[in-house]
Amino acid sequence: MAKKTKNEPVATVALPAGYVPTLKKVYKEEIVPALMKQFSYTTVMQVPRLVKITINEGVGDATQDKKLAEEAAEELSLIVGQKAVITNSTKDISNFKLRKGMPVGVKVTLRSTKMYEFLERLIRVSLPRIRDFNGISEKLDGRGNYTLGIKEQIIFPEIDMDKNPKIHGMEITFVTTATTDEEAHALLKAFGLPFKKHND
Repeated sequence: MAKKTKNEPVATVALPAGYVPTLKKVYKEEIVPALMKQFSYTTVMQVPRLVKITINEGVGDATQDKKLAEEAAEELSLIVGQKAVITNSTKDISNFKLRKGMPVGVKVTLRSTKMYEFLERLIRVSLPRIRDFNGISEKLDGRGNYTLGIKEQIIFPEIDMDKNPKIHGMEITFVTTATTDEEAHALLKAFGLPFKKHND
């Protein structure tokens, strides 16, 4: 198998005509009816939707070596199947020897098919790989969105451990149309996000 060369674009697999991601089907066929019943919605238009997933990864050492940001962007692109972009500092911070325009991290925004496919892999493959995993925090942002902190990107099987990758943390934000945290929590839990159980 040919090795991926630097700056080579992420390969995109042609999807069959009419392809619908599994979790999109689950949303339409199972989650929508369940949430309509739970919250007594009168129309499907009231049911909250997952709009996008944004992933941000800080790369502090990139201020000294831009190559580290490029490698992190390449890694994140492999994980999500979509090109990640390098984020730069927007201002000077002398205490951190940071100048405006210096690379500080990488990010990507997923919508539609890529969003559903990433979510399914995250739930079914990556999160269970976390050592001593016992669920994720239930704290939402008060506006119906949820940010999940990941300490090590190596939980994603797309990362080649033989290359001794540099460890990065990441923040994965789920943006929904929910107007309350209760509704957003119900939506994300229905998708399969493993929130910690309450010890009542």
